[in-house]
Amino acid sequence: MTTVLVITAMAIFLTMALALIRAFKGPTVYDRIVAVNVFGTKTVLIVAIIAEINGHYDLIDVALVYALINFIAIVAVLKLAKQRDLATAGEGDITDG
Repeated sequence: MTTVLVITAMAIFLTMALALIRAFKGPTVYDRIVAVNVFGTKTVLIVAIIAEINGHYDLIDVALVYALINFIAIVAVLKLAKQRDLATAGEGDITDG
């Protein structure tokens, strides 16, 4: 079972490397944001696999917290890319009637 998990971890590291290449090359800012999001998701998977291999299941909590931070960060970056200003990102979204 451990061999399968190690091979899976190596495949995930390969996809993380491909995501980093996409994050650096682009071509658009949205492609880069998605690549960073993929990298964050793969990081959560790696932490979960390491927890399973070592038997330290406390790391699952770390993976979940990292997933939440990744989600919030991606939403903030997308708002910044769309609005160009985080302070006014929520203004003007709802009309007064």
